[in-house]
Amino acid sequence: MTGRVLVLGGTAEARRLAERLVAGGVDVLSSLAGRVADPVLPAGEVRIGGFGGTAGLAAALDGVAALVDATHPFAATMTAHAAAAAAATGTPLLRLQRPGWTAQPGDDWRWVDSLADAAIAVAGCRSVLLTTGRQGLAAFAGLGAHCVVRSVDPPEPPLPARATVVLARGPFTVEDERALMTEHGVDAVVTKDSGGPMTAAKLTAARQLGVPVVLVRRPPLPAGVPVVATVEEALAWLGR
Repeated sequence: MTGRVLVLGGTAEARRLAERLVAGGVDVLSSLAGRVADPVLPAGEVRIGGFGGTAGLAAALDGVAALVDATHPFAATMTAHAAAAAAATGTPLLRLQRPGWTAQPGDDWRWVDSLADAAIAVAGCRSVLLTTGRQGLAAFAGLGAHCVVRSVDPPEPPLPARATVVLARGPFTVEDERALMTEHGVDAVVTKDSGGPMTAAKLTAARQLGVPVVLVRRPPLPAGVPVVATVEEALAWLGR
């Protein structure tokens, strides 16, 4: 496949793909949503900000040979727009999405379908570590528990009434996570099934401390879109 590749990014996989493509002489444009104040920029040309929905993305595909959706596993709206825009323009589309996490012996995981369900699952806890990102915290606003809210940038209100905000960017070590959970007496962790190693240390720390983890399942992917789990598979699909 020759021509420009548009990578919908913001993930480590998107950055690695852009780096490999640029090194191979491919014309790459990476698009970032702009939700992180100081993002780690990929190699090659970069644009920041939304497209203005499906129609805007379809217009941006003019002259694009292939579209790779390598956004976060929970960026469901962007993934839906990518599928619709690719179908409308006849642009080849690939979804690059890292595998979800797999429970290990000793894990105490409780699966839920939404942040609202996660809030119900931890309603009786004393201290909860929330690592669900800075958006969507309104689901936990009514919790009586002390909530340790960790995100890269300041979280969007409304926040839980008893919230401690920790601004930090991963990767985190198991020792870091154990110390954070111990300091705040955490008796439950809430996270999304993001997958990957950058933020997996909290799962190991929770297992070691005997702390249950409430995991939000990933949203379903659009039908008919090919999906790969690795940068190498994406390169093969692109013929690189």
